[in-house]
Amino acid sequence: MSYVNKPGKTSSWRQMVIRQQVSDVIAYGKIETTFTKAKETQKHVDRIITIAKKNNLASKRQILSIVKNTKKMTRTDLLKKAEEIAKKYQQRKGGYTRVLRLGKRLGDRTETAILELV
Repeated sequence: MSYVNKPGKTSSWRQMVIRQQVSDVIAYGKIETTFTKAKETQKHVDRIITIAKKNNLASKRQILSIVKNTKKMTRTDLLKKAEEIAKKYQQRKGGYTRVLRLGKRLGDRTETAILELV
């Protein structure tokens, strides 16, 4: 991950970015970001959906501790949306998301990608 070891980027910053992107994927269904951030976020989104498939109080609390408010939804709305997504993927063992490469950005030539639910 090329964005991990940059000067001025702390572990708390990385955690915040991933949590926000996980929340955005759940809220909007897909996001456009850099390829490395998309690959890292993909692991966490798949984990959230797997946790939501259990559908008990502990899993709900665990999801609420990870997701953050977005412009579209609050944390409780995101919890409900994650449960709906989990019902959709009940028979699936994994691989709930996919990363599609878009090419390089004009400004800094960074590889961009779309992270979306399958």
